[in-house]
Amino acid sequence: LWGRGAIDMKDTVAVMLATARHFARTGTRPAREIVLAFLADEEAGGRFGAHWLVEHRPDLFAGVTEAIGEGGGFSYALDGTRRLYPIENAQRGMAWMELTASGRAGHGSSPNDENAVTDLAESLTRIGRHTFPVRLIEPVRALLAEAARLQGVDLDLDAEDLDAELAKLGHVADFMQVVLRNSANPTMFTAGYQTNVIPGRATARVDGRFLPGHEQELVDAIDALLLPSVSRRWVNHDIAMETSFDGPLVDAMCAAVRAEDPDGHPVPYCNPGGTDAKAFTKLDIRCFGFKGLKLPHDLDYGRLFHGVDERVPLEGLRFGVRVMTRLWQGC
Repeated sequence: LWGRGAIDMKDTVAVMLATARHFARTGTRPAREIVLAFLADEEAGGRFGAHWLVEHRPDLFAGVTEAIGEGGGFSYALDGTRRLYPIENAQRGMAWMELTASGRAGHGSSPNDENAVTDLAESLTRIGRHTFPVRLIEPVRALLAEAARLQGVDLDLDAEDLDAELAKLGHVADFMQVVLRNSANPTMFTAGYQTNVIPGRATARVDGRFLPGHEQELVDAIDALLLPSVSRRWVNHDIAMETSFDGPLVDAMCAAVRAEDPDGHPVPYCNPGGTDAKAFTKLDIRCFGFKGLKLPHDLDYGRLFHGVDERVPLEGLRFGVRVMTRLWQGC
């Protein structure tokens, strides 16, 4: 199934709807009441979707204790036969910011040591080239440890040279690089209106993400990298989240995967991005990311998000319906 949004996250929507349709057609009742919520605006932070509902209509989620959504539960090839199923129980926080440089406007032919474009460009370069330190949060540590166990690798996650240790895991280490540390990437830049005019102001956007417990580290680093003429403001600022990998729902998700894929190994996982789960934690709902998709080993699923040629195999969706059916019946 090809198309924009096929994996983010129309695949999960399709699985949920197909499972609900199956229950309606067969008269099957789930083990507990289930609220299906299809929400707008998630890609822009959920201000008019999940966050609005949590603030204005919390009654719609009365009695809800746990939630599953996007962000995990798809297979990742460990080797030729075995697969990891990273189930999200944590996600990095969102720190989208706008940077503004103020300088002295002037003619493009004249020297100007207060050029807003130059100051902002230098600040953005510093941010874009900055590497944050590795911070192993518990879900990441648990996934790496399980991958090492399955591969028979002796891994010391407390080693001083952690990069050398992680290299023992091969491609799994590459898969996990994005959740080993905070990140900040410049994404937009706006300045000027004419080639021969130095503008007095320039703005840019930066997509910052922080691991649970490490928000202040990101903020302090960004502030230290900015030139004095550059200020920042939040465009979208939302929490990092983490919940323990235990309980009946976790057991049911793991059991559903193993029942449909004996070579599948569910593991905890930290989502590098963000989802509507950030809003629902305000209602004390434990949130997990779980798609339940089995994918071909040659499909580079992670690189297709927000990219070209988004696609998901139909058999992967059918597998997801079987997994979700077991989950709804067993949790």
